[in-house]
Amino acid sequence: MLESLTESRKNYVLLYKKGSEVSDCSYAGMEQAASDNPDVNALAADVSAVRDIHTNYNLSSVPALLVFEGKNFIKTIKGCNDDGFYKSLFKSALFASKSVEGDTQQKRVTVYSTPSCSWCTTLKRHLDQYGIRYRDVDVSKDQKAAEQMVKKSGQQGVPQTDINGQFIVGFDKVKINNLLGIN
Repeated sequence: MLESLTESRKNYVLLYKKGSEVSDCSYAGMEQAASDNPDVNALAADVSAVRDIHTNYNLSSVPALLVFEGKNFIKTIKGCNDDGFYKSLFKSALFASKSVEGDTQQKRVTVYSTPSCSWCTTLKRHLDQYGIRYRDVDVSKDQKAAEQMVKKSGQQGVPQTDINGQFIVGFDKVKINNLLGIN
């Protein structure tokens, strides 16, 4: 199994026990996130069938996610995690990899949105498409953040994007692309 690790990037190995509710939850979450991120090397091993891995990393319980940089072990993340957790973990690793290759530092990006806003979804998909990392603030659930957003921009509508302190109200693709250097 560990011979499948890729030398030039992060690798993830989920150790789980099939039939265990917590393990099955974690496996399903990672499987979904990995299918959405084909560039990620995500592997899984059922400890009922593969017995040598968990003892090498001093693990006594599963699920546990082993994180490797190339073939070098970095850390263990224990417990059941959903696909959102894994997507975030994978996206962060892919972003870090792109940053090293491009050798440019990304600007600080915050998206103020609500779950029912279709333009918010369009904006976030656009940022995802270009590998732009951002913090998503749901102003329908965070009153303080909503108040700060209005104070900074003078507007209540969403989406709003804060790129290094410059606010863009709505999905102004041209302006967003110019500020983020997207061609």
